[in-house]
Amino acid sequence: MAQLNSIARFLNKELRVKSVPDSSRNGLQVRCSKDIKKVGFAVDASLATFEKAKSKGVDLLIVHHGIKWKRLKDRAGTVKRRIDYLKKHKMNLYVCHLPLDAHHKYGNNIKLAELLGLSRVKKFGRYKRRYLGYQGVLKPARSARWIASVLNKKLKTKCMVLGFGRSKVKSVGIVSGGGADSLAEAYNKGLGCFITGEAPHHIYHEAKELKMNMIIAGHYETETVGVKALMPLLHKKFGVRTFFIHVPTTF
Repeated sequence: MAQLNSIARFLNKELRVKSVPDSSRNGLQVRCSKDIKKVGFAVDASLATFEKAKSKGVDLLIVHHGIKWKRLKDRAGTVKRRIDYLKKHKMNLYVCHLPLDAHHKYGNNIKLAELLGLSRVKKFGRYKRRYLGYQGVLKPARSARWIASVLNKKLKTKCMVLGFGRSKVKSVGIVSGGGADSLAEAYNKGLGCFITGEAPHHIYHEAKELKMNMIIAGHYETETVGVKALMPLLHKKFGVRTFFIHVPTTF
């Protein structure tokens, strides 16, 4: 059994939750109980996630997308209902949004780079004077569709490929989730392919006009890898049981 405060302090330090400007109120968002035996890991703090976590007896849920955001107004009462559910079932909620995207060891983007076997990895995807993503080199050079096939298999996703660039790709930039704005940076840095989770309508024509390869791999799917990377870390450090709570979306 572990103590909630010990886990929260450890994660705050390990994930550097104050290191990246964010609209999410990262850290412990809902506190209900002190003793932790079972920890669930998920992408989204939704009622569907909470119900699955409850069925597994989870005491602490660690997610990428939380329920408290700066300047968020709970006009429909969604946040209140979620908090009420957590408190009723004595489930704590810890959140790490952009710092988990950017983290050099456990982050979504570094894990995607590792999944593709990229070498010469360095920071990419500038956001408010910090970088959220990573770029690297493929050896040997591959097609954008080959890259997508690897992502499809390992993330269990269905990538959309905008194949407007070179037939063989050596350099790849990655920003998980809603990172489509980094397409311009990928172009300016001469990268052969840019990978993100989702994109707005206009990005099709932008990629076409820039003659860029772009892979849209799913917001949810590209952000499962970070929380999953935390599971063995907490199991080893605190001896808690860990579960991944799979609640996919269509985005």
